[in-house]
Amino acid sequence: MVQVAKAESLSLGMSPARADLAERRLVEAAQRGDENAFAELVHTYDRSVLRIALRMLPTREDAQDAYQEAFLKVFRKLHTFRFQCRFHTWLYRIATNTCLDMIRRRKARPEFGTFERDERRGRSPLQLATDSRPAGSPQEMLRSREITERISKAMDKLSAKERLVFTLRHHEGMRLARVGEVCGITEGSAKQCLFRATRKMRRELRDVRF
Repeated sequence: MVQVAKAESLSLGMSPARADLAERRLVEAAQRGDENAFAELVHTYDRSVLRIALRMLPTREDAQDAYQEAFLKVFRKLHTFRFQCRFHTWLYRIATNTCLDMIRRRKARPEFGTFERDERRGRSPLQLATDSRPAGSPQEMLRSREITERISKAMDKLSAKERLVFTLRHHEGMRLARVGEVCGITEGSAKQCLFRATRKMRRELRDVRF
């Protein structure tokens, strides 16, 4: 097996340049058929990809399907990656396009809301993805659920692209230049899209006290 840096070192104790080099070595090893290297790449980004899918898609089941489909596409297309952008930018682009394709397919089925509840647990996918805090009082839990539901409904008012840009910027913490790369648009277009999304969210949540 090719000796490469472990996935944790991509984000811990490394300068950005060294992290990029470590990631490149992982990708190159995976392209040569090193299954352990590919597993390291998946381990590094699987949570981020799943979080994006959970915020983009109607149900947890859909998000998990998109997550698996995205990584399957990455595995099949990895030999075509030529380092013209960062690997994770390419990965997120595949993941978000997979989600957008699923949203388009779901348009023919309007009975599914964009942030439909997970009926087994009574919680929205957005809440499932983000709420990792210890449980508080019943009143705090109820208030948190109400706010989550309002945010989910507000997100439902956004277009697919607005929801994507808003998610990448505010939930994944990406800079607008990188958001544009992932979405295949310019930084200026990403900024305009984010402005529209933020304005809609503020309008929908104007009476909510966080």
